[in-house]
Amino acid sequence: MEKQVIFSSAIILLLAIAPVYGQYYSETVTPPPRRERMTRLHFFLHDTLSGENPSAVLIARPNITGSAVSFGSLFAIDDPLTVGPEPTSEVIGNAQGMYVSSSRDPAMFTAVMYADFAFTSGRFNGSSFSLFSRNPSSPPVRELGIVGGRGAFRMASGFAFIRNSFLNLTTGDTIVEFNVTLYHY
Repeated sequence: MEKQVIFSSAIILLLAIAPVYGQYYSETVTPPPRRERMTRLHFFLHDTLSGENPSAVLIARPNITGSAVSFGSLFAIDDPLTVGPEPTSEVIGNAQGMYVSSSRDPAMFTAVMYADFAFTSGRFNGSSFSLFSRNPSSPPVRELGIVGGRGAFRMASGFAFIRNSFLNLTTGDTIVEFNVTLYHY
């Protein structure tokens, strides 16, 4: 019995001090200097809501509003990225993500957009950058923020100037021209 008490006491003592000695070890070090690079990209995004094979679909809508693009509507996207504005232009990647209609004013469509722009061919094949920004539709040229990336665009930051190259107000289909400036390592 006495051996069991000693053994139990020893186990309890070891368990009590284990967190003190078992903590994760880390050391902060200054990384070596890296050369920041700048990359400029130009492409077109095809956001298609209509037809048999849409690239953007409504996935949620509040019950209190009637229109599909009204305040609170949430869309999932898998939009092709092309070299030119024509739908038959060479596809160089796709933008996957979502946008939500965030303006209560029905006369001015504004969306908050999150998307990962992945390149599937060319020099940046396998690389992507992430965009997370507010996108008001009224100015002819809008600026959106780049918040990250992977592959060749690791740790990217930057901005995208966008403008509508084509907009069908009836279907909501749009082709958007992107001029992107990325700062990355």
